Amino acid sequence: MFDPKQKSKIDLEELRTFVTVAQLKSFSAAAEVLHKSTAAISYRIKTIEASMDTVLIERTTRKLKLTPSGEMLFEKATQILEWIQTMPDSLKQVNDGIEPNFKLVFNNLIYDPKAASHLLAHLNQRFPLTVFKLEMAVFMGVWDQMQYNDGQLAIGAPGFHAMSDDFQSRAMGVINWLCVAAPDHRLLTISEPITQQELRHYPVVNIEDSSDRLQKRAPWRLAGQQELLVPDMATKITCHEIGLGIGFLPSAIAQEEIAKGRLAELKLARIGRKPSPLSLVWRSSSAGKITAYLLQLFDAQDPLITPFIRLIDHSEPSDY
Repeated sequence: MFDPKQKSKIDLEELRTFVTVAQLKSFSAAAEVLHKSTAAISYRIKTIEASMDTVLIERTTRKLKLTPSGEMLFEKATQILEWIQTMPDSLKQVNDGIEPNFKLVFNNLIYDPKAASHLLAHLNQRFPLTVFKLEMAVFMGVWDQMQYNDGQLAIGAPGFHAMSDDFQSRAMGVINWLCVAAPDHRLLTISEPITQQELRHYPVVNIEDSSDRLQKRAPWRLAGQQELLVPDMATKITCHEIGLGIGFLPSAIAQEEIAKGRLAELKLARIGRKPSPLSLVWRSSSAGKITAYLLQLFDAQDPLITPFIRLIDHSEPSDY
């Protein structure tokens, strides 16, 4: 804990001197940059080492080398000086209602790496002092990121309602599903519709819920059916294509793969997967201008946003 009565052993000018020497690996070069004599720079470094009671720089006739303690001080001092340099703008940003840190959480079902990169570049340009972090999560892992890991806004949180009063939500629509298999899968040679008894002989490929604290939601699987768990949608699709297992895909993705001849739809008898409702969710207490701006992009169906909603059937919440 900070003690205001305890005098610091090192001041900012000494930190700047040390960082400059460490960066340039030369007393004389640092002296030139800081407009000081080489002797003054050397003396200041010795003063720092004496106050810290540790050697920070190993001096040889050819070059300077940081000791482990020097490496640690260099890392911390650089962070401090960079923060002091940007502090006025950062404080003004907070006063202006712009979030200083922003974690944007994506449901893996609607995640698009290229679109996410373009959105991040746009946000970073518009809000340059904010530290952005993108996170992809599966099922209840989206809510886990929001509830316990400082998520600010989630695109595609499961359900049409917020889990608590800490959040606000807006329905996006639902993901509809198709059951698929490789075009040469044995199930496609039997008469349709396919029964549960026939289906459970073949593995189902699923993506595991990524939640750490909230209860994981079990993916679709018949009793007694072998399950193969994979980390992401691309791997799941490939597993279906090579005939490793069957499973459900968002209908828009499934139809694209079927049109390319890579997958085929399995017509099932009284077996299916209910539509999955998804929402935009944001943290109420700390919502600022970035949150408001993202909501505006969704309202306008901006091109930056459309890749994340292309798989969604925009049904009314009352339908589910």
